[in-house]
Amino acid sequence: METAEVPPNDPLIADEECATTVVAVPISRSHAESLASALKAVADPTRLQLLSMISGSPAGEACVCDLTAPLGLTQPTVSHHLKILVDAGLLTRDRRGKWAWYAIVQERLDVVRGLLT
Repeated sequence: METAEVPPNDPLIADEECATTVVAVPISRSHAESLASALKAVADPTRLQLLSMISGSPAGEACVCDLTAPLGLTQPTVSHHLKILVDAGLLTRDRRGKWAWYAIVQERLDVVRGLLT
């Protein structure tokens, strides 16, 4: 019986030189899921624009009524994007009469920002 020769760079063969010990401990699953949710929320150009507009506002907050015109989007579309950012914990929402006001949750945004540095 003839044996097949194994190619020298076969990925199925363990490489002794590559057998390293992982030193880092992974973050918890719940923390990873929370970060993934935040990253998904900011992985949209409109949402990044909204975050930028709100964080750059003089009062540190913005009314949904002030966010529609600069983006050229309807109020329901902007509200949808804002809801995703609120659900991800990146914004807070405060109802004032018939309008909703949004503010950045700085600690949460700092966590996302920290992943990029």
